[in-house]
Order: sequence, then structure tokens, then C-alpha cells
Amino acid sequence: MTSPIHDPYAKPGALTPAGAEPIVRLEAIEKYFGTNHVLRGCTLEVYPRETICLIGRSGSGKSTLLRCTNFLEEPTVGTVEVDGLRVEADPLHARSTDHREKIRQIRQRAQMVFQEFNLFPHMKVIDNLIEGPIRVKGIARDQAVATAEKYLAKVGLSEKRDEYPARLSGGQKQRVAIARALTMEPRVLLFDEPTSALDPTLVGEVITVMEELAHEGATMIVVTHEMQFARESADRVYFIEEGTFVEVGPPEQVLDSPRDERTQRFLSRFLVAPATKPAPTGPSADELFREQTGHLPLH
Repeated sequence: MTSPIHDPYAKPGALTPAGAEPIVRLEAIEKYFGTNHVLRGCTLEVYPRETICLIGRSGSGKSTLLRCTNFLEEPTVGTVEVDGLRVEADPLHARSTDHREKIRQIRQRAQMVFQEFNLFPHMKVIDNLIEGPIRVKGIARDQAVATAEKYLAKVGLSEKRDEYPARLSGGQKQRVAIARALTMEPRVLLFDEPTSALDPTLVGEVITVMEELAHEGATMIVVTHEMQFARESADRVYFIEEGTFVEVGPPEQVLDSPRDERTQRFLSRFLVAPATKPAPTGPSADELFREQTGHLPLH
């Protein structure tokens, strides 16, 4: 067995319990899409109750790294460990039953909040929230509903319990998506640019929920262009360019006093004239649910 590769920048956050070990370990992650070398040996460790922000320009590899964390993308090379469950990348061989079960467990422990909400449009808010716990975790409906209502209250949307997603604003949809992830009671929350698809007037309500989670000690890895959130909530900021961590440190160092010219150039461009991203396209909500859980949703 090879010796583990450690993140040289990792250290327990302010809210991390004494003596805790990292809850997420990504070791030397490489990812190719054909001949496109997207990730180049990324190593990242996250301690319990930390918030880690990944920043960088579009196409730098930050979202791919996040998706490799719960195997929505299979790493080409490297090792993923979440809450003690360790899986080696092995894309050239068919997944064994044991390998598939480990990935299923990792996906339960590391829940993703996507850019585009991916709520099931034909299901009420409450039904969107209880689908995963009932189908994937085998929780009784009454218990699942009680848990869902608790997290709906946490994101300030109890009154939307019986609405359909079409009747919600973008900010409300994303808050429901956060509640849905929380209802699975994961060990880690993964946010993939959760405000990028929102009207600017709606960004604040989502950021407020995320800041509350961070300050309460949720363990989060956040891909974001919201520098104020990173400044106020992150324990560490990782700037990634061309699939490599270029600069890492506390937000006051990376964001306010960056040392690397590439970080300086990125932050200067971003702060002066942030690019407008087109709305991303991707698989349907049903396809994403099946991809993460191996099941079709209950209809």
C-alpha cells in the first residue's frame, strides 16, 4: 500500500473539534476527458466543520474536482476518501459490487447542491425533500417528512411546503435544493456555484443560508465566484488554474493580498468586470437522481 499524500495547506479550522482527522481527503486527483488534462494531481484535505472555497476562472477544473469528490465524475487517477470510506480511481475496469456500494455510500455522505436546482417539477416541495431519504436511506415517510419540515424551516421556506417548483423564484428553488441536501443529513455539503444561475437580486438570500450553515459548523466545499462569501465564511481558499492549485491560504491572504501573479490577475479581472456566464445545460433532474443514487425517483 502506498503512503497517503497529504495536503500541505490543511489544518483544523476554528470550529474543528480537537483531535479530529480530515473528513475529506482527495489524493493526487488526475482527470482526463479524452486528451484534455483537466485535473493535474490535486490534493485536498478538509477537516470537520470547515468551509473550503474553490475559486478560479471557468474551465479551470474546480467543478470537475468537486464532482470527483462524490464520483459524479470518476477520477482518472487518485484516491477519494469521505468520512473514512476510501475509494481508488479505477476507470479502466468495470466497477465491482463492493466498489459500487462504496460510491453509493460516499454520495450519501457528500451531497451536491447544483447550479440549476434540479428539483423534480412534477413533485411538490415536500415530496422533493423526502424522495431521497425514503428511497435511498429507507427512512419511514413520517420521519422523512418531519426531517424535511425541519430543514425547510431552516432555509426559511416552511410556507412553500406544498408548492410546486414552478411557483418558486430562483432563490427559493435553490434554498429548497439546499434543504433537500440537508434532509439526507450528509457529513459534507458540496456546492457547485450555487448562485451562478440566479438573478443578482436573489443571490443574497442563498448566500445568507450558506453563511449561516458555515458559521454553525457545517462541513462544506464550495465552488464560487462570490468573493464576499469566501472572505467571510471560508477557512481556506484554493485558487485553481489549469487543473492545479496555484495559491492556497486563508481568505485574507489569497483574496486581499495574493502573492501569485496568476491569482492577482484573476481577482483583478473578476472584481473589475465579472464575466456573464451562460445558463448551464445538463442532465434532467431524474437523470441526476439516478446518477447519484442508482434509483429512479418515486412518481
